[in-house]
Amino acid sequence: MARRALISVSDKTGVVEVAQRLQKLGFEILSTGGTMKTLSGAGVKVKSVSDVTGFPECLDGRVKTLHPAIHGGLLAMRSNPEHMRQIKELGIEPIDVVIINLYPFRATISKPGVSFEECIENIDIGGPTMIRAAAKNWQDVAVIVDPADYEGVLSELEQNGEVSRDTKLRLCYKVFAHTAQYDSMISNYLFKKLPGDELFPDSLTVSFEKKQSMRYGENPHQKAAFYQELMPAPGCLTEAEQLNGKELSYNNINDTNGALDLLREFDTTAVVAVKHANPCGVGVADTVLEAYQKAYEADPVSIFGGIVVTNAVIDADTAKEMAKIFLEIIVAPDYTAEALEILKKKKNLRVLKLDTTHRAYPEGAMEMRKVAGGLLVQQINDKLFKEGEKWKVVTDRAPTEKEIQDMILAWKIVKHTKSNGIAIAKDNQSLGIGPGQVNRIWSTQMAIERSGEKVKGAALGSDAFFPFDDCVEACAKAGITAIIQPGGSIRDQDSIDACNKHGIAMVFTGMRHFKH
Repeated sequence: MARRALISVSDKTGVVEVAQRLQKLGFEILSTGGTMKTLSGAGVKVKSVSDVTGFPECLDGRVKTLHPAIHGGLLAMRSNPEHMRQIKELGIEPIDVVIINLYPFRATISKPGVSFEECIENIDIGGPTMIRAAAKNWQDVAVIVDPADYEGVLSELEQNGEVSRDTKLRLCYKVFAHTAQYDSMISNYLFKKLPGDELFPDSLTVSFEKKQSMRYGENPHQKAAFYQELMPAPGCLTEAEQLNGKELSYNNINDTNGALDLLREFDTTAVVAVKHANPCGVGVADTVLEAYQKAYEADPVSIFGGIVVTNAVIDADTAKEMAKIFLEIIVAPDYTAEALEILKKKKNLRVLKLDTTHRAYPEGAMEMRKVAGGLLVQQINDKLFKEGEKWKVVTDRAPTEKEIQDMILAWKIVKHTKSNGIAIAKDNQSLGIGPGQVNRIWSTQMAIERSGEKVKGAALGSDAFFPFDDCVEACAKAGITAIIQPGGSIRDQDSIDACNKHGIAMVFTGMRHFKH
């Protein structure tokens, strides 16, 4: 009995050569619709599935392969005599190789302006049914859903006359991973179309695909890999093109992602420097060179070995300044040819090209954090102030226009600083930043100390309320003249009174920005 291969693919890349090689090996080729037309047009002898089932394709091609003559051939276990007796009695012949890729649902829902009806029509029914059936009978059927597996399977058939058990088991795994991802895309798409404002489904299925394996994780003894969303938002690190340097590490990706989150806060030319997931320097200016110089001068010690991201094209003058110190990563929307030549002289420097001008997250964006036994899911923190309002002046003295500008910068920075977080800013530049302390006064003291003499006349931002007036007293002693914080402490009045005593302007935003 001749062996049979069923081929029905949406992506027809390489399928003609595959069919030709299978035919040389003595396989009978079965096919449907557009695939059969492609193969026949290339001179491959093809038998229609309709000839096998004795039933024509119908319902605009929705029903082609859903038939016992097909699924009996896929599911019959060759080692089970009763199975083989039954299919012989029914006139069903086994199918030994299945090559199928599914309707392009992902590509369809990605098209601008695509209709709901078109998306529904691109949900494959027969394809998933066949590959799942073939994969269930994996020991007898080699089922290929990924064109990358064509060559390996064909080589084994040509060299050994059969596909190895290990290969068939791996192909079986890929089928169920593929259909799980496919169904996840469909369910997530449909959930977003439901009426109402429900954010969190009763059952959450997420799917990612591996972008790269890594040398190690957070520490050398931990293995790691980097996965990307199936449809990542614009401006995400997964979309970056690496132009120079070693591959990104686990910590590189985590830290760079934090830097890009902070960069989204700016609609003018800005440079953000990050070290160990915390900002260490932020500069805003008319040119990228000036912005970088501000970011560097904010903390020339911590930026060493850090990550620098910008929303402006890097020119040669800026590249020369950047090349003077050791940086791990630079991310920009583009580089001049001369700038890229300068940066590439540092062979280990990771230079990434990414459109960092995207500020808004896509509607419904979520962030997830794995914990032992569960998953935390929340909306992206994409708000700087409360909707429809900015802040409330709570002191006798209102901030000046200059202090307002400094406060907004401090507030943007502290939003992306590990809690308890304090950020001090002045003249479009970050000064001292106090991240991740277990009490707020320590974070305040740290930020003040790191600010140096520039602290006089600066603005301070706190990611959460002051529990006592000790932070205000520290600000007064240092010469800080403006404070922005959420408010909400039962001791708020103590801090307000202390500000009034020292002539400090303070505003309450009513919005906290914890970052854990």
